[in-house]
Amino acid sequence: EDQMLGIVVREERPDIEDKRVKNVTESAKTAEILLNTENKILELVSNAGDNLLSDQKLIDTLADSKEQAVAIGKQMEQQEHIKQSVAHTRNEYQPVAYRVSELFFCIADLGSIEPMYQYSLEWFVNIYLLAISTAEKGTLKERLEHLKERFTRLLYENICRSLYEKDKLLFSFLMCMAIMEGDGKITNPESRFLMTGGTSLEKPKANPTETYSQNPGWLSDKIWCGFIELSSSLEDFKGFDDDFVRHVSSWEEIYQSNKPLEAPWPGKWNSLGLFQKIIVLRLFRTDKVIPALQKLIETEMKDRAYIEPPPFELEKSFEESNSITPIIFILSPGADPIAELEKLADKKGFRSKTTILSLGQGQGTIAEEAISEATTMGTWVLLQNCHLAISWMSKLEKIVEDLPNNEKLHDDFRLWLTSMPSDEFPVAILQKGAKLTNEPPKGLRNNLLRSYNSYDPKTFENCAKPRAWKKLLFGLSFFHALILERRKYGALGWNIPYEFSQPDLRISVDQLYMFLNEYTEIPWEALNYMVAEANYGGRVTDPWDRRCIKTVLSDFYTDIILKDGYKVSGCQTYTVPPEGEFEYYLEVIKDFPINDETSVFGLHDNADITSAINDANRLLSTALSLKPRTSGGGGKSQDELLREKAEALYAQMPEMFDVYEVKKMHPVSYEESMNTVLIQELIRFNKLLKVVKTTLYQIGQAIQGFVVMSAELEQLGNSLSDNRVPDLWAKVAYPSLKPLASWIVDFLERLQFMQKWIEDGAPPTFWISGFFFTQSFLTGTMQNFARKYKIPIDTLIYDFEVISHEENFDLSKPPQDGCYIHGLFLDGGRWDSSDCVLAEAHDKVLFYTMPHIWLKPIEAAKQDEDRHIYVCPVYKTSRRAGTLSTTGHSTNFVLSIDLTMDHSHSSKHWIKRGLALLCQLDD
Repeated sequence: EDQMLGIVVREERPDIEDKRVKNVTESAKTAEILLNTENKILELVSNAGDNLLSDQKLIDTLADSKEQAVAIGKQMEQQEHIKQSVAHTRNEYQPVAYRVSELFFCIADLGSIEPMYQYSLEWFVNIYLLAISTAEKGTLKERLEHLKERFTRLLYENICRSLYEKDKLLFSFLMCMAIMEGDGKITNPESRFLMTGGTSLEKPKANPTETYSQNPGWLSDKIWCGFIELSSSLEDFKGFDDDFVRHVSSWEEIYQSNKPLEAPWPGKWNSLGLFQKIIVLRLFRTDKVIPALQKLIETEMKDRAYIEPPPFELEKSFEESNSITPIIFILSPGADPIAELEKLADKKGFRSKTTILSLGQGQGTIAEEAISEATTMGTWVLLQNCHLAISWMSKLEKIVEDLPNNEKLHDDFRLWLTSMPSDEFPVAILQKGAKLTNEPPKGLRNNLLRSYNSYDPKTFENCAKPRAWKKLLFGLSFFHALILERRKYGALGWNIPYEFSQPDLRISVDQLYMFLNEYTEIPWEALNYMVAEANYGGRVTDPWDRRCIKTVLSDFYTDIILKDGYKVSGCQTYTVPPEGEFEYYLEVIKDFPINDETSVFGLHDNADITSAINDANRLLSTALSLKPRTSGGGGKSQDELLREKAEALYAQMPEMFDVYEVKKMHPVSYEESMNTVLIQELIRFNKLLKVVKTTLYQIGQAIQGFVVMSAELEQLGNSLSDNRVPDLWAKVAYPSLKPLASWIVDFLERLQFMQKWIEDGAPPTFWISGFFFTQSFLTGTMQNFARKYKIPIDTLIYDFEVISHEENFDLSKPPQDGCYIHGLFLDGGRWDSSDCVLAEAHDKVLFYTMPHIWLKPIEAAKQDEDRHIYVCPVYKTSRRAGTLSTTGHSTNFVLSIDLTMDHSHSSKHWIKRGLALLCQLDD
């Protein structure tokens, strides 16, 4: 901060800075004179002998020093006056220095998000100097505001150029938080609560929606626990939980509102500040947090530009660059900045003066020669894919470092670099260079325009089957845009977010053109296979995603699309245009809405809510990871709070299972495979329980100084503070996306499930979510049936019966064959227990608890093939993605369950809905 203050005062008031420097120098000289005089007197006194009064030299020196002391005293008074005057003037610029220093810490840790986000202090100071020189003039008060606003805007624009789209709003949010905390508008506990959300699952008071509301249970227990925690944690929310009980119906209206921030809030809570209201939204309407944060940023920063990032402007970046500053394109899948660079080269007359090299094995020497020649000739060099030549990067770093010392360096020389994010890319180059990102367009409309702008209009009009060609080309282009945009819906769109690219589209277009020209009849089967299984499908590793891509393509590679008026996924907004000229198709596409309609993807409107919640959680959790950990309330230090939390968690942990004793109680037998399953589960849980208890004990010991605080323990402490499951635990645990508080509750429930099994024997109905390795349980159930009826196990499969009406079953006893299971949740739909079929989800209800299901082993040959069912995959977590195992399935996959559909629906409908069963939710 002091460094930033010195810079602004030196630039704004050089006279004051000169006076300060001169005053400091004179003060130092004065101090030196005093010290020398003091030393001289001490020396004379020590050599004077017994009679000090007879030493004339000493007497003269003392007399001179007296006069000198009077003069120096006056001089020091004057210096102190000057010092205070200078300090007063410097203090007037303190707000600017404080703002600038606060924002520096916003960018200092961005590298932990992406390794390419590196910025040097030198670069930061240059932005600061540019702001000082270009800010508007005015009175001192106006000038200070202009300086702060100008610097903030310049920093935002320059940083935004180098950020991916996903991180631009995050950076605006970080800046806004830093400014608000610096201005005292919000407190650290408030901002931390916003980022963590509610972490407590204790419910000392009953959920009021269970008794006081006409719509019981609309507020989940987790949200209610969050409100109780909010009331006890933050001063401005004292009594919020009690007041909520008195106004349940009003709060329900806000909860159901599409614009909860604009609706009137009950009582005194309507006068809460915007930030405080967002804290409440964080707890019970997370899907509305991102728009609320955008409104907050726009309001606090007094400029909408902070939520509308500047467009990609290569020429502007070029104008601000120089011959010693490399320009670095940070790549993303599907992005190709070469076309933009070629346009700039044409405009600047450098097309023929640009050397383009793609780095790889053996290209380092060629690149060095090209740079050496270009520096003297004043030409451009583009080195592509630096991430593929990591071993040569150290040489490139030395070349860039030596550029300022090159006497022959031409002013027109430019070094362009492209690279995917890489931890190995030299930090020195990143800090010195100008970084840019250029990502593929977002949205169906923009993706379609991009595809059509890449087509040759002559080829468009030159096909043996013009009508089929134009309609199928439109369908293929729409398919390409649609499968790209499905990624924004997370696991509902794709289990794995594949990086489909323009080359995938180009080869598919070429094949379509060839097939239509060479075949009399359109080879639908071949077209579908080449696209869904080869060109695009070759990237798809998950079998359920492959089912999805084939289903989506069937909407476009079909003879129905050749009829006029065909609507994509039945969506009225998106109609395949009739045969026409190339320009006509462009005009049709431009008329499509900028914001995509969820229905065109075959998804329920709830998918937008899921996507919004995921975006909000991602932004806030990332912001939390960058936030420094400071002491909490009650005067306790962070270490004290952490030790208390570790001790509380340790106290909740039970003793390890005595596997030896359990083997005696439940011996391995041929007739009962479940005993083996139980033993295997206990061994796995013991391993996890040992790690949890050991590390909780060690972190407490380390905080007290009894053992060394290792890097692993420090990371564990950070995770406990941030309500995240520590990596040390996750490595030996079952898959889970729950925050720490929920994870602990879930873990203890699993241990209790196992303990009850030990004490009472195998339960009549199994909590399928409670297993560490679910497949062993499923195999054990199948094995029991196979051994009981002496049937080869490889001829058996599961049949399924959803127990919609529990009164017709005795769930207190196990079934004669197979087993009952519970604990599954439907994602993307709901189960209609009255009609015993899948049904559409209700608005704002994202997950449904499935009734008990009876798993019935049967012989595969005896299965009814005429059932109207949807084959529903079951996953351990909502992420669905996992590691591809030897079975061909993801490690997150459990099994597939056949669910009866309504006759008005087909499997295609639910496949596009992304319907799946989950063993656990994320909270």
